Amino acid sequence: MDRRTISTRKGSKRKLEQDFEHENQDRHKIPATDTAAGYESHQKLTRHIQTQVDILNSSFSSLEADRAAARRATSVLSQFAKTEELVDTMVDCGAVPALVMHLQAPPHTRGENGSKLYEHEVEKGSALALGLLAVKPEHQQLIVDAGALTHLVELLKRHKSVDNSRTVNGVVRKAADAITNLAHENSGIKTRVRIEGAIPYLVELLEHADAKVQRAAAGALRTLAFKNDENKNQIAECNALPTLVIMLGSEDTAIHYEAVGVIGNLVHSSPHIKKAVLLAGALQPVIGLLSSPCSESQREAALLLGQFAAADSDCKVHIVQRGAVKPLIDMLESSDVQLKEMAAFALGRLAQETHNQAGIAHNGGIVPLLRLLDSKSGPLQHNAAFTLYGLVDNEDNVADLIKVGGFQKLQYGEFIVQQTKDCVAKTMRRLEEKIHGRVLNHLLYLMRVAERNIQRRVALALAHLCAPDDRKVVFLDKNGLDLLLGLLESGSVKLQCDGSVALYRLATQASSVFPVDAAPLSPTPQVYLGEQYVNNPTLSDVTFLVEGKRFYAHRICLLASSDAFRAMFDGGYRERNAKDVEIPNIRWDVFELMMRFIYTGSVEINVDLAQDLLRAADQYLLDGLKRLCECTIAQDISVENVSLMYELSEGFNAMSLRESCILFILEQFDKLCTKPWSSHLIQRIMPDIRHYFEKALSKPTKLT
Repeated sequence: MDRRTISTRKGSKRKLEQDFEHENQDRHKIPATDTAAGYESHQKLTRHIQTQVDILNSSFSSLEADRAAARRATSVLSQFAKTEELVDTMVDCGAVPALVMHLQAPPHTRGENGSKLYEHEVEKGSALALGLLAVKPEHQQLIVDAGALTHLVELLKRHKSVDNSRTVNGVVRKAADAITNLAHENSGIKTRVRIEGAIPYLVELLEHADAKVQRAAAGALRTLAFKNDENKNQIAECNALPTLVIMLGSEDTAIHYEAVGVIGNLVHSSPHIKKAVLLAGALQPVIGLLSSPCSESQREAALLLGQFAAADSDCKVHIVQRGAVKPLIDMLESSDVQLKEMAAFALGRLAQETHNQAGIAHNGGIVPLLRLLDSKSGPLQHNAAFTLYGLVDNEDNVADLIKVGGFQKLQYGEFIVQQTKDCVAKTMRRLEEKIHGRVLNHLLYLMRVAERNIQRRVALALAHLCAPDDRKVVFLDKNGLDLLLGLLESGSVKLQCDGSVALYRLATQASSVFPVDAAPLSPTPQVYLGEQYVNNPTLSDVTFLVEGKRFYAHRICLLASSDAFRAMFDGGYRERNAKDVEIPNIRWDVFELMMRFIYTGSVEINVDLAQDLLRAADQYLLDGLKRLCECTIAQDISVENVSLMYELSEGFNAMSLRESCILFILEQFDKLCTKPWSSHLIQRIMPDIRHYFEKALSKPTKLT
């Protein structure tokens, strides 16, 4: 699998709101009448928003009153921007160009020196409001076209200010956050950000003393690196990797989460950056993040390890040697579906290396992976299946997988996507290829000494997987057949169904199986008089009386057809010298078909006449015709009549029909088991089932 799953964007709007509220807790609160909740109508809200926009448009100066008004207006608009329903209204009222204008400091008035009143605060409020508006994708381009990017990049540079205060840090952080939201899933804006020169400053901010600034810069770089090769390359060229690797080890979960996200986006589909990241020493810190208290960091770390594991086999081995397997397996038990998905993804990549396969199984990976096959998540299910495909390539894992019921999970699993179904089919074929030598010996050992449920699992698996040459040893010599038959007699419908499926599979693969729809064996070779002599008086020397009508026949043909006619005409019976022989118990149409077979060696049998013709064929020892009848009757077996068909086969010693009934019962057991008489039927035919398999499995395997 070569799939990139990216966690959904961290709630930038939520983050901006939380930061804003935290920073304003000691500041002047906006009166309740100024908030959206205080107005009864949309018209009043619109007028209030328009008022704040007008204030911004008229207060772009360094005068104290204008700065205070602009500061208050940006704060109010930021509050409004938290309400998604008001965002479009703000844009319609012209908030974007007004806010963009206040991303920069106003020009000095004549005679003014030094810093301006509320320096950085108005710009921070504007950046915050624009970042919130940019959460809606349809407004991103409008904000950029209004010239916001140039001013936001300038704000990033303020971290170099002599006055490295909390306020400066706040405006830098809000600028980085705004860039994050503007560039989110917008490839054109990502490119514009690079052209405006933001990336070098964002990389510098990774080393800022303020953790919140580091986090904001990393968040912006993460967004810019996603699916943009030019941005990735510039980030790497700006020497961001060493700092990002150090950030991976931060105890601040928010910092190492953003750092691992940036690295993940950088290495995706970029082998040269992936190599550089590994050379920068990222592997061990990323493995350490598997134990992070932040599930999002764990998820990103697992995904990143999966990407590292695709690099080369040495990297796969190093990941395992450095302790990644156990925490990844523990993550499979998480309640977080995405976390399980990423853990399975990483393990799937690692499991394609021979030396890792036994280690994953040894650390308890098989059982949780099998449980994930029941997941309703297609990607999670597929990642688990892909990992199991890798694990069964190692002979040491095959018996362990079968022992815990892995074969049944693979066989009966309901898989969501075709890709997973194909993967499971390949896994089953791989399992089949492994069932020989020491693997088979191990399974036979388990079938002999393990607890009963494990013995049954092994027998069920071997019915599907073992080679033809091994079937006699497994099921006759090592009592595998007893285990399967025991399932049929168990009190559990599921176990009965499992046993019937396995026995049917074994039967269809055995060399002596007689399929229901196959043509019967040809009768003993002989010379036939031909169709033209059927009921033809020419050269006829015996006449049969059937239902009062004469049927002309020829002794030479009858003598050659069966022992019954030879006894009739060569023995001491009265028919020997009789010219006319009465046939009291066979209908004319049935007798005619029987004679047609004797004269031609073949006949088309209608299912309505097949049972009567079977009786006649049995009475006159016509084995070839009998088999033709059995084959025709077998086509008509159903859940409703199989019990009667089985009785018919017993009455006439119709072995082929009996075997067809057995195969039908095994194949359709899931439907038969709902019938009240099914348990009695199974008990009744059990000796015949055993005899059937003993005979089928004892015969030499046919060479193909």
